[in-house]
Amino acid sequence: MTPPPAKRRPTIDDVAAAAGVSRGTVSRVLNGGHWVSPDSLASVNSAIKKTGYRVNPHARSLATSRANSVAFLLTESHDRLFEDPNFAVLMRGASKALSVHDISLVLIMAGNEDEQRRATEFITAGHVDGVLLVSSHSDRRGLISEIVAAGVPAIACGVPLGFERKMGYVAADDYAGARELVHHLAGLGRKRIATIAGPKDTSGGMRRFEGYADELGDDFDETLVARGDYSRASGAQSMTELLERHPDLDAVFAANDVMAAGAIDVLLASGRRVPEDVAVGGFDDAPVATQTTPPLTTMHQPFERISEEMVRLLLRVIGGERPAAIVLPTDLVVRESA
Repeated sequence: MTPPPAKRRPTIDDVAAAAGVSRGTVSRVLNGGHWVSPDSLASVNSAIKKTGYRVNPHARSLATSRANSVAFLLTESHDRLFEDPNFAVLMRGASKALSVHDISLVLIMAGNEDEQRRATEFITAGHVDGVLLVSSHSDRRGLISEIVAAGVPAIACGVPLGFERKMGYVAADDYAGARELVHHLAGLGRKRIATIAGPKDTSGGMRRFEGYADELGDDFDETLVARGDYSRASGAQSMTELLERHPDLDAVFAANDVMAAGAIDVLLASGRRVPEDVAVGGFDDAPVATQTTPPLTTMHQPFERISEEMVRLLLRVIGGERPAAIVLPTDLVVRESA
């Protein structure tokens, strides 16, 4: 018995016929949608789903000289990648947004000099079409400078310190968010509000500290400030230092939820009650915020929206548009810690 013939793979012509548009219109949609009307774009996307058409990545790469991949460049240690859940949320969101365009996401670690050198060589050699830069530090400007100098399209998560006019970015409103959280603590009647600030070489660390200080105004006291590196251990160490200096403090704002969790560990171990003795607030609304005892009051960052906007802006830069910047609002989430 003769086997049935193999099912023919749908072509661009099939998509064009189903959409009622020209072959050229379909091709433009597949290569970014430039110069295509909204109605035609919707018709082509519908026809692609109807026909089951799939792009041949190798053929498209040869035709467009593109790698069809984007780098998720993380300038942190490997430990931070696994300790901070925000990176996983951003990576998952970016991968999902890129998958719509049949573009792969490649994770590149650049937490030390050797990794930064390899990352620079890989990225500037054309192995990726663009870069999503996550957690940039001002002391790693060499890496960013080489990416910018090579003309590689890039969008940063957070303000890329020193490169604000050369690289687009998507950021949460760290300053306003910090002010709102500190205002909430003060509204509870707390008078000795300390902070565990983030690293000085990150935009988030800088802006959240500025928001804290400005909200306190004349009540700001430098001795109520300790700095961590966003890890739980640094939050615990900073809380220990603050209690030694000011055992009478009655509130603490930590620049991220992971450090806030470390602070709560120390407060409870010292016999203090949260929030009765010391109210605690964080920033991010990461999964750990619901796992602490008590659950953590914090500022919610829209990480999924941030990753979607980063991909959208990056694809526009890859398509030839000028870099743009977006700042998204944060929202106060009140739980039992404050």
